[in-house]
Amino acid sequence: MRTGLVLLALILLPTFAPGAAHAAPRVSEPVYDYAKAIRETVWVDIGRDGDGDGRSDRVAADIVRPGEATSPVPVIMDASPYYSCCGRGNESELKSYDSAGKPVKFPLFYDNYFVPRGYAVVLVDLAGTNRSAGCADVGGASDVGSARTVVDWLNGRATGYRAKTGGSAVTAGWSTGNVGMIGKSYDGTIANGVAATGVAGLKTIVPIAAISSWYDYYRSDGATFGFNPDGLARTVEARNGGQNCSAQNQALAAGATANGDYGPLWADRDYVRRAANVRASVLLSHGVNDLNVKTLHFGQWWAALNVEKKIWLAQTGHVDPFDYRRADWVDLLHRWFDHYLLGIDNGVQNGPQASVERQPDQWADQSAYPAANAVATTLRPQASGALGTATASGTAAFTDNPGLGEDTWVTNPGSAALTYSTGTLTSDVQVSGTTSVTVTATPSTSSARVSALLVDLGPATIRNFAGSGEGIRTGTSETCWGSSAAGDDACYRVTSADVKKVSYTILSRGWADLANYASLSQERPLTPGTAYTMTFRLASTDHIVPRGHALALIIGGTDGSFIRGPAQPGRVTLDLARTSASIPIAGAVPAATTHPALGTGAFVPSAGRADLR
Repeated sequence: MRTGLVLLALILLPTFAPGAAHAAPRVSEPVYDYAKAIRETVWVDIGRDGDGDGRSDRVAADIVRPGEATSPVPVIMDASPYYSCCGRGNESELKSYDSAGKPVKFPLFYDNYFVPRGYAVVLVDLAGTNRSAGCADVGGASDVGSARTVVDWLNGRATGYRAKTGGSAVTAGWSTGNVGMIGKSYDGTIANGVAATGVAGLKTIVPIAAISSWYDYYRSDGATFGFNPDGLARTVEARNGGQNCSAQNQALAAGATANGDYGPLWADRDYVRRAANVRASVLLSHGVNDLNVKTLHFGQWWAALNVEKKIWLAQTGHVDPFDYRRADWVDLLHRWFDHYLLGIDNGVQNGPQASVERQPDQWADQSAYPAANAVATTLRPQASGALGTATASGTAAFTDNPGLGEDTWVTNPGSAALTYSTGTLTSDVQVSGTTSVTVTATPSTSSARVSALLVDLGPATIRNFAGSGEGIRTGTSETCWGSSAAGDDACYRVTSADVKKVSYTILSRGWADLANYASLSQERPLTPGTAYTMTFRLASTDHIVPRGHALALIIGGTDGSFIRGPAQPGRVTLDLARTSASIPIAGAVPAATTHPALGTGAFVPSAGRADLR
């Protein structure tokens, strides 16, 4: 077991309200001995033969549950493809097993903290990964079915076995059937996908930096990011049981067409389309500077949900809240699971809906997300370089240069991008929600990309989300969250904010292929010299542009930091009368006539990792 600072955080909270000897419990207590917990693996039949071996695939569900419990307990589940290939959490923890194959190490703190409090923790290997049969299909029916069928088994609706093949059937009589799914990135994505099936028994999900539509992970309104799902599948299958997944991987490659069109493969992996099926409550967390799972994912998912929900938005990149707001996060998770899985009436569902990090480690609660007073405001680029509400006229042009990216666009765009600014703001302006940009563009060639940025022009101290820790630094001392056992401790390295002084902040980005102006499902050839109108989305955010700063809209062609360029980059001319941005704004935007100077020390972001850890 690691040594270090041991913090028995949040485990001595009162069970009963003061002065009420027999009042209902307000919080679950650590009354079970973690050392006596039952550890076992059950292989659940998911009713598919993804690896083509002639047998129905079974997925491994590693279980740790209170050994002393005399009545059924609820389940916290994290279904992941990363338990053997890549690891989970800031310290990249992997599962481990003893010589008999019994699970020993359960990555992350969920088992250490919640099992003593009367929960079971179930970590599921998605099909094709670690000890599960089958093949990964990157968010498709096999991935989602891997976890959904385990929920069914926990509710007596599916069959589990004591072995990967053969073996006797086993039931989950120890389970109440109440399940909460949690996970970061790919894991949280699977939670979204399972919730979108409407499966009975799934009471809540906690998606952290999670995908809501796989199309929007690999593509953006027709534009492509340059990587594809078959590569991710091969990564997570690298340490499976040896099954041949080449056929499934070829199907992924064929379905993810190179032209960026939205097709059947993407529709099958679009959970937003099925959000009306969601019955589970949702506790969502995302970094507003996540350049891996971009923030459009949380914005569109959140908007489509019609359930009890809360959201945390950090200044980080692709980071778990356990690593930037640890004590508060554990406390919230504790109360959240107590309420939705144990039925404790603790009021966690009430109060402010959103908590937003305004400056590093400075958080503000607000009643709703988007902000309750945010209004979709149409701002138009003016021929003068201003950005305002007035009617525009005239044209402006840029020359696509795929070798340049967003940092150059802000600091020295030259002819590659067009900048429009509100000028210096006399009061704070909050951008809260999802922006869309409409362009009427005339290309000089038969192919064209269009990209746009919203930028806060002004100095600030922010989390260094482009750094190696994506906004956090990891120290050497530790805090412990729950109970430890041989091979599975509860202690994790302390983190702190990694900050950076900047002269501007890009708060939202979006990219499109103009050839998809009429349909995302089928691009159309462009005729040089012909005007096309297209609306595309920018990333969701919640950001305050302070008084004394300016809000800028930058429009260009290929943002080389993220997307691939067209076959024939050329000159693109905008009709300013028919070009605008619909921005969710709380606060007044002044009439603008000037564009402020940028100063020095500009912040240059990276494009983020092309993986889902």
